[in-house]
Amino acid sequence: MKAILTGDIVNSREEHPHIWMPALKEILNQFGETPKVWEIFRGDMFQLQISAKESLTAALKIKARIRMLNNLDVRISIGIGKVEYQGTSISESNGEAFILSGECFEQLKRKKLAIKTPWQEFNEEWNLYLKLASLTTDNWAPKTAETFLTAINKPDSTQKEISNILNITQSTVSENLKRSGYYQFEDMINRFIHKINNLEVQC
Repeated sequence: MKAILTGDIVNSREEHPHIWMPALKEILNQFGETPKVWEIFRGDMFQLQISAKESLTAALKIKARIRMLNNLDVRISIGIGKVEYQGTSISESNGEAFILSGECFEQLKRKKLAIKTPWQEFNEEWNLYLKLASLTTDNWAPKTAETFLTAINKPDSTQKEISNILNITQSTVSENLKRSGYYQFEDMINRFIHKINNLEVQC
């Protein structure tokens, strides 16, 4: 099973692309090379292909990177399913995951994060979780988002090591991680991976 993340930058027209485009490319490059793994199109939209179990983590990383920028945000739909055709670029590839991601994106409206899979019960449960999670992520301040992203990129690092990377005090790291919901998101990600693994076994 694969995941297709479809997203766009919120308020992109109010900020020059040189402010947010390098940040978007930087975070997408973490997951692989363009154009096979990710592409940016229509100015401020993007698609990313990744394994299903990594999709929630990827969405949170992208969210955190864009929230590090003032006045900007990102909307992301996650579509999970089969990829029937793998082209040389993501825009040439197609399949169930692409269709579900596109449908989910069209239904986002004011929501910032949602998921669509072939399993209706899973969709209902996890879209509720994502709606609750957005109450936190939609309000991440830039420094909070930066601390979250650093911690999730370096999960084995201590707070002291993170404080050295960001050049802030350890107490500030602790405060930012609590404010970001980092430890709750760790639990959420682990639960998500467990659920996806179980669903993949059933397929």
